[in-house]
Amino acid sequence: MSARQFSQERLMKVLIAPQISEKATFVADKYEQVVFRVSTDASKPEVKAAVEFMFKVDVDSVQILSVKGKVKRTGRFVGRRNDWKKAYVCLAPGQEINFAVSEQG
Repeated sequence: MSARQFSQERLMKVLIAPQISEKATFVADKYEQVVFRVSTDASKPEVKAAVEFMFKVDVDSVQILSVKGKVKRTGRFVGRRNDWKKAYVCLAPGQEINFAVSEQG
């Protein structure tokens, strides 16, 4: 499947943000994967097409998992955060996505 099957507008909405954490950094170094927070209705082919479209890299595979929202309370009021999805994107050998912002001057 390629980016042509999905509209560019949809592909721009699939990826929400890169997931920056200690585990995500470990996974990136060891397995050459990048972790993204994705929309809750995103599918594997959509995530693959979105990453290839936005970052101009080749994607080997995608694993998606649903993260359940935490239960939080303030005093006697109990609430729950929204559920969300996380995608582990395995890049083809030699491919790299660099999120570091270089400052000049």
